[in-house]
Parts: sequence; structure tokens; C-alpha cells
Amino acid sequence: MALLKLGSKSDIFRRDGHTWVCTTGLTSDVTIAVGETSFFLHKFPLLSRSGLLKKLFADSTNEDGSNSILQLHDVPGGDKTFEIITKFCYGVKLEITPLNVVSLRCAAEYLQMNENYGERNLIEVTKKILDEVFSNWPDSIKALQTCEEVKSYAEDLHIISRCIDSLTIKACSEDFSAETKSQASSDDWWYEDLCLISLPLYKRLIVSIESKGMKPENVAASLICYLRRYIPLMNRQSSFNDKTSVSQGTTPSRSSEGNQRALLEEIVGLIPNKKSVIPSKYLLRLLRTAMILHASSSCIENLEKRVGSQLDEVELVDILIPNMGYSVETLYDIDCIQRIIDHFMSMYNPGTTSTTPLCITGEGSLIGGVDALTPMTIVANLLDAYLTEVALDVNLKLPKFQSLAASIPDYARPLDDGLYHAIDVYLKAHPWLIDSEREQFCRLMNCQKLSLEASTHAAQNERIPLRVIVQVLFFEQLRLRTSISSWLFVSDNLETSQSANFGFSRSNGNGQVDPTQGGENLRDRVSELEKECSSIRNELKKLTKTKKGWSIFPRIFLRRKSS
Repeated sequence: MALLKLGSKSDIFRRDGHTWVCTTGLTSDVTIAVGETSFFLHKFPLLSRSGLLKKLFADSTNEDGSNSILQLHDVPGGDKTFEIITKFCYGVKLEITPLNVVSLRCAAEYLQMNENYGERNLIEVTKKILDEVFSNWPDSIKALQTCEEVKSYAEDLHIISRCIDSLTIKACSEDFSAETKSQASSDDWWYEDLCLISLPLYKRLIVSIESKGMKPENVAASLICYLRRYIPLMNRQSSFNDKTSVSQGTTPSRSSEGNQRALLEEIVGLIPNKKSVIPSKYLLRLLRTAMILHASSSCIENLEKRVGSQLDEVELVDILIPNMGYSVETLYDIDCIQRIIDHFMSMYNPGTTSTTPLCITGEGSLIGGVDALTPMTIVANLLDAYLTEVALDVNLKLPKFQSLAASIPDYARPLDDGLYHAIDVYLKAHPWLIDSEREQFCRLMNCQKLSLEASTHAAQNERIPLRVIVQVLFFEQLRLRTSISSWLFVSDNLETSQSANFGFSRSNGNGQVDPTQGGENLRDRVSELEKECSSIRNELKKLTKTKKGWSIFPRIFLRRKSS
């Protein structure tokens, strides 16, 4: 049992467990139960300040003049708030702060503590303090935090809407409080503060801020900051170990997994519908987290479409998403990447359309053509690098690899060197493929679009089928002959034009034409090309010794030539 002296008053409250007793020498003629706490008080200080208590006291008077216990289980803020109100009624000097003013204002309204029951009653006092709170950013944040526990009352009294409007104006104002912004960069100074607010109120506040013209990038950054505060997985680096860590208990416990899943789905729905408002790194981490938390299919589809819309900005390490399925067929989630590429193609290729398009606007027009060729080429290179990584997986089936490789049209690849490398890695990791499968598999690449280095490697690659090697060598020979012919033609034309020269000649001082001008450099280039052609012929001779059945090459070559 403890004694508590309140302010400058001589009144003493004695508390024993969940019981408060006023020991002023006056008779405790009223008992009020608030939650689990009982208050034994004398009635006059209370009845003079509260219209509700006065009415309830009159209704509870028995025939013998005694009073029954008053039940006040609906007091906003519960017994702690009623304790402060009791002290206020007894004239105790109180400290009303941004953390208790909202509950006191709601409780004062509930207890009808207006000016009809005394000047400077609690409703008037809390109103003035709230006006001061709303003029200050930190105090407004604290007040909005406390609104959740008295939400229905705060809603009816427009406290929540006033607080949100106040915070919105300050967040969107460029001139607001240089001292507040000095603690962070000019754009993100308000992100951390909003993380202190419960999700329902945060949603309303972020929607209000966005409607007032806040940049979509800043809105999205605030959403990511909020997610990182409450979902630990968002703070981890992307790695293949994410999959194994799920079973090791490093992800949230099952009791909180549902709450985190609901939080993630709500936040994803708030992301502005604009391309690249979230960096691809965080967008893919968000997708990975959604898979681990088993988010809804609509949430995952939303994220996949967003990744697809900015796939040309993605790095290889970020799309190496582990397979999260219960029956693990492959190391990486190939199906997810397939869907992402399909979403990308539906935006950049006019020949395909998405059945359920996500309306994401960007700076440029997302149509096929010259403007779309550069992003598609970037994605083609990214896909080839991805195929090279996943090709090492022995469980990756040939049809799935082929389907993924064929997702990007042939014109998007200026060179097929990357695709050839991925095919070579896959053939090395899957040595059991029969010749017909290897030959069909190699049709994914265009032999005419291999560089000289790739062609030379393919010609000596024992994993490549013989028919494909013949095609590679044939097109390389044809390309060299075409190059030589074009250079000789240009050289002849230059020499002819120099000899005519329309009466003018470039001399070396002795009246003779300088032979080093123009044609001499071309002859050097032709000589280099002839050496390269000779090198190819030498490689052919080596192959005749190492490849079985090489004697079919003349027949194939003659058949092609005659056809």
C-alpha cells in the first residue's frame, strides 16, 4: 500500500492494487468501477464537473438514499485516463501532454465535462491544448499515435482528420521548419516519423500526402521505409540463402507471419502506379519477401508486373530468386522470371498484350519500334546472363530453358554470343542429352550472329553437334568473303577516283601521287581479312582429324551450294 500526494492539495489518494480511495476526511459516498479498477470517492467534486456522472448518480440512488456502484466500462482511455480526470475534478495540477491529450479530450466529451459544469472545464482545456499540438510536427505525430486506442471517439470529434491534415500540410510544405529538416535529407526527413503510426492511420496519412502533390518517388520511399521497419526480411541482402533460412527460423515466427503478410499486401496496394518509383533492387526484394510470407497471388502478380515494367533496370543478382515451392524442382524460380519477361514483352512488344494489365505510366511510350529496341536489347543481355547462371542446375528441364530463351525475339540480340555461352554451359551440365536434342537445342541461337571469337570457339567445341558446327563455319566463311569483296570493291573505286581526280592530284613534292593515301590502308585491311580466312581454313583442317564423320562436310557444303 502506497500513499500519493497530488499537487499542492492536501487531498490524499490511497491505492491498493486495483483500488483508489480518496482520504480527505470526507465520506466516500460513491463507488465507480472503470475496467478492473474501483474508485471510492466523494461525489461532489465529480458531479460539479461531469454531466454524465451527475445523471448516473441520480439514477443509481436507492430508496434508502444509498448509491449502487457506477459502471463506466466505456470511458475512452480506460482507468488510467479516468484517474487523471478524477485528479482534475479535485483541482490537482496536471501535466497534459501530446501523449494523453487525445484520450482526455475524448473522455471529457464522454463524461460531458463542458462549460455548463464549471469554467475552464476539461473539454475547453483540452481543445486549446490540441490547437497547440496540431501546430507542431513532433507533437502531432505523438497525438496521432494515441488516436488508435480511442479511434471511434477521436473520429467523431474530428481529431484524426485534423491531425492528418496538419501533418500533410507540413510534409508537403517546402518552407516547413528548417530545424526539423536539418536532421535528415531534404526529401526523406518525414519517413521515420510516419513509421511510428499504426497501419490504418498511416494508410490514411500517406494517401492524403499523395493527394496533395507529393512526388510519387517520395511516397514510394516512405512505403519502403515503413515495410523495413516492421518486416525484418526487407532489411536482408538478396541471396540464395534466403530460401534455406526460412526453415531455420530466421524469418518471423508463425504468430507474426500473418500480420506481416497483411501489412505487406496493404503497402503494395499503396505503391503509386508509375514506372520506376521504387528502385528495382527493392522491388525484387519486396517480391522475394512476398513469396516467403506466402502473400496473395494478386499481390505477387502486382509486384511481378512492376518488375516487368522496369526489367531493363534490373541487375542479374537481383533476379536470381530461389524456388520457394514445397516440391523444389529447380534451384531458382524459373516460372517467376518467365512471367516477369512476359509482362515486359506485353509492354514493349506491340504483338502481345497483357490479359490483366497493370496501369503503370512511364516517361516514354511503351511501344515496339526503335525506342523500344534499346530496353529490349538490355533485357536480352540480362536474360542470356540469367540463362548462363541457371544452366548449371541439373534439374532444369530442356523445354523450360528453351521457352525462357525464346521469350525475347531474335531481333533484340545484336549478337548471340551470350546465348551461345548459356547453351554451352547447359550442354556441359547435361551431358546425357542425345544428339537430336542437342541439335534442336542449338537452334535457339542464330549462327549468323556469332562473333568471330564465338564462331572459333564453337568450331572447336565437342559439345556442339556437327551439323551446327558446319553452319557456323559456313556463315563465317561467307561473312569473310563478303567482307573481302566489299573492301576490294571500295579499294578499286578509290584508286579509280584518285587516278581521274578531275585534273587535281595529291603529290609528294616530286610530282608523283602519294601511294600511302587512301588505298594503301585498305590493302592492309584486306590482307588482315585474308589472314583471318586462312586461320579458319587451318581450323577446318584440325577438325577433320578430330571429328568423326567430317567427310560429310563436302557433301553438305556442295548440297547447300547447289541448292
